[in-house]
Amino acid sequence: MRTADTEPGRVSLAAAHDAVAGRPVRAGSPGSSGLMSPVAAPRPRGELSAQARAERGTRARVARLILELGPSTASLIGGRLGLTPAAIRRHLDNLLAEGLIETRSARTYASRGRGRPARLFAITDAGRSAFEHAYDDLASSALRFLATEAGPAAVEKFARHQVSELERRYGAVLAGVAPGERVRALADALSADGYAASASAAPAPTPAPAPAPAGAAAGATAMAGEAAAALAGGEQLCQHHCPVAHVAEEFPQLCEAETEAFSRLLGRPVQRLATIAHGDGICTTHVTGHSLADRQGISAQAGAECRGGQPC
Repeated sequence: MRTADTEPGRVSLAAAHDAVAGRPVRAGSPGSSGLMSPVAAPRPRGELSAQARAERGTRARVARLILELGPSTASLIGGRLGLTPAAIRRHLDNLLAEGLIETRSARTYASRGRGRPARLFAITDAGRSAFEHAYDDLASSALRFLATEAGPAAVEKFARHQVSELERRYGAVLAGVAPGERVRALADALSADGYAASASAAPAPTPAPAPAPAGAAAGATAMAGEAAAALAGGEQLCQHHCPVAHVAEEFPQLCEAETEAFSRLLGRPVQRLATIAHGDGICTTHVTGHSLADRQGISAQAGAECRGGQPC
């Protein structure tokens, strides 16, 4: 629903944030459409009727269910929440008007006969943002408290604990996947969890630098060549969305723990090249190519044997 001063299609994120956080909606403010309030004229907070509060709460539940389930039909959403067809249509129409959800056509793999294809309702970026930002401040405050009371090591331990459940689930998915397909399989698993991930071959290497001047350390030259080979022969895992980006901006331990988990899941060295938390558009992780990873493993094993007194 829109008040008289609302432009059609205009999204009020302030009102959306209030709605999903369970706070009273600031009806009547510029750009506000009274997302969770059926009244036409603004009222003082204390005068909101019980019906208005119930409507607001139910609409927030509808939006949250769509976020959790992914694109869903009106009948599925209404059935989960015990709403009549008329009630679910009313809430969906209001969420559509606010730009918090959008409609999609269901894929059909067989003839449906007569009638229109099923319409799916999916959360939009604005709707997802409304939910995420409602908890960012609380999460950041909790981690600050943890760091103050128990030290930075406690934050690192918490970050690894948070990632451990994802690592367990993804490990089960990758268990039967061929090594050459694991990066793509991991991207698919991340996408299913809302990270909008993709996998691709690493971009072509930059032109080789000029030869090192005479007398330059041979070891440094070899290391530079090894690094170039790593970037040339690997793959890239990109995440176009990060649910904890605003918190990770202050606590990079979350990104570090995730990167370590990727390396364990793929069985290869990885390097984080860019993160949304640091202001980049995409989280980009480079995955070392199989041949170089194998050579590095052999070299490490040989070095360990030498140090142990065995023949090199």
